[in-house]
Amino acid sequence: MTDSPFSKLEEARDVMISAIAQTMVIYGVTPSVGRIYGILYYSDEPMSLDDIKDEVAMSKASVSNGMRELLDTEMVIKVWKKGDRKDHYIAEKDFFKNFINFFVKKMRQERSLIIKGSEQARPALQDIINSAASEEAKEAAKQDLEKMDQSYQYFEWTMKLANAMDSGEIFSFLPKEKDQSKEEGDSIE
Repeated sequence: MTDSPFSKLEEARDVMISAIAQTMVIYGVTPSVGRIYGILYYSDEPMSLDDIKDEVAMSKASVSNGMRELLDTEMVIKVWKKGDRKDHYIAEKDFFKNFINFFVKKMRQERSLIIKGSEQARPALQDIINSAASEEAKEAAKQDLEKMDQSYQYFEWTMKLANAMDSGEIFSFLPKEKDQSKEEGDSIE
């Protein structure tokens, strides 16, 4: 007996959902959250937490936590479904937008953490430079301040990159390729 087209379709989707989940691990997302995204990506209809829970065989609490993470990175969007009081979700299917949202958020978090650390450390280093008896300690504090100041150049650059990604300006330097898969088959090179 041959497989029905729908069972083959389901099998192919399962393979792709697993691939999506595995690739998201590269970016620090757990496979279960990646699987939630993959299920939503291939869904033709908005899904509730209960629907997703049934598909991924996870607890509702785990699905809820995963959804929060996906909502936070804007990879998933909460939508209203007529006649149902439950929240429903759809996947953001634009991979360019997902990539940009994810990395812009991470770059801004990195900058924020370092700036806060610098703001806390700088007064102590200045105090050492201004009042320490040890010339060796003063010199070490000066070097630390220089390293801190050098890091700001990196953060200025990353913020320019983040802003160029946010505004879409990045695509004037690295244009999106037109969709040739319809013309040339399914290969990605």
